[in-house]
Amino acid sequence: MRRRSNPDLPPPPELPSFTIEPEGEEEPSVLERHAGTGLVRHDVELDEDSIDSDAAKVVRRLERGGFQAYLVGGCVRDLLLVGRPKDFDVATNARPDDVKSLFRNCRIIGRRFRLAHVLFGGGKVVEVATFRKNPGGGELVEEDEDLLIRSDNVFGEAHEDALRRDFTINALFYDLDRRQVLDWCGGLDDVKARRIRTIGDPTVRFREDPVRILRAIKFAARLDLGIDPAVYDAMVGNRGELARAARPRLFEEILRLMRAGASHRSMFLMWELGALGVLIPELSAFLDDEEATGGGGERFYRKMSVIDQKTRESGALDDVVLMTALLYEPLEEAIDGARDIMNAVNDFLDPVIERIAMPRRVADGIRRIMFMVPRILVGKIGRFARTDVYLLALEVASIVLASRGQSTAAIEALRRDALPPVPTREARRSSSFPRRDRGARR
Repeated sequence: MRRRSNPDLPPPPELPSFTIEPEGEEEPSVLERHAGTGLVRHDVELDEDSIDSDAAKVVRRLERGGFQAYLVGGCVRDLLLVGRPKDFDVATNARPDDVKSLFRNCRIIGRRFRLAHVLFGGGKVVEVATFRKNPGGGELVEEDEDLLIRSDNVFGEAHEDALRRDFTINALFYDLDRRQVLDWCGGLDDVKARRIRTIGDPTVRFREDPVRILRAIKFAARLDLGIDPAVYDAMVGNRGELARAARPRLFEEILRLMRAGASHRSMFLMWELGALGVLIPELSAFLDDEEATGGGGERFYRKMSVIDQKTRESGALDDVVLMTALLYEPLEEAIDGARDIMNAVNDFLDPVIERIAMPRRVADGIRRIMFMVPRILVGKIGRFARTDVYLLALEVASIVLASRGQSTAAIEALRRDALPPVPTREARRSSSFPRRDRGARR
């Protein structure tokens, strides 16, 4: 029953009006996401068939999870330049634990700076990195100031992640769904000009990380790019900084120069810039004195060309083969006339091993192959055929003969004899137990 109002009561007080605001700031639209950071968006339709489908799945699932995610770095560069990258990397504002919560097939690696690896069939890995920023100021203050980056573990924003990278062509992000290249550094113009340019002062960049000198050589050689004059001068002026870099990284970068199918141009650029004189002065001095070595430089570069041809035809060669071929000419000179070949090889190799942290497996392989190859070339095989580096020695012997313009037919015959026979279809079906005669009694 409804109560009647009492006319003697005073009117209710006036209450202040108010509205309830939603918690937090409104999320900006995708196209406003990086407003005020100097971003330029370029509409670029890359070949969808050249984009790895698993990498695309990772990007789209991160986006559906409410995170920013892009294809980044080398894969974007290669899609623009050569069409089909070898690897695809993803950058995101999601932390590694966030990535793991979205992907059951994810593992987190690294101690100081963690990365997420999303695993797919066939051993494929899509690396997912959280945006980082340069921990230093990035400006040259004093000429003798130590700028070497020893820690790079600070999370950041997308534009900070782009600006901390080494070269403009490596700082491009690709927005997969909107088909846009995100460019904070003018990298797309440098891609179109086929030019290598650092982000910021090249002297600062190379002093922060001298290995970037070798990376610039690798990109110039593999992708057939020109080097900006200011960058070239800084590479020459800071080549001595390579001696301060982590030695295992130096060894790995030298191998990458050899594996990319452009070792001829890579080694010429290393020698021309003086970087080879810092890392392997024994080889640099050999190449400097063409007259005294009787055309040793020409023989060396022919070997590099043979390696490039073999790489294009069959993929990268074994690391031991690559390093033996790289050092073969000065090593051959060092052992010429030596009574103790192994001791002469050791005297040559020991300072090289120390300077670039050459692994023991590679160094031991070089020693044994340099002892074997001269004998293989004159047909003295003997017990070498039973050793574990015999096939590698045959590969080096093949490179030597090909660089001299001589036939490698004899080496190929030895290789066929050394390889295990390929089982025929019937042999694969046969059992190790004798088959029961159908007519025999059970």
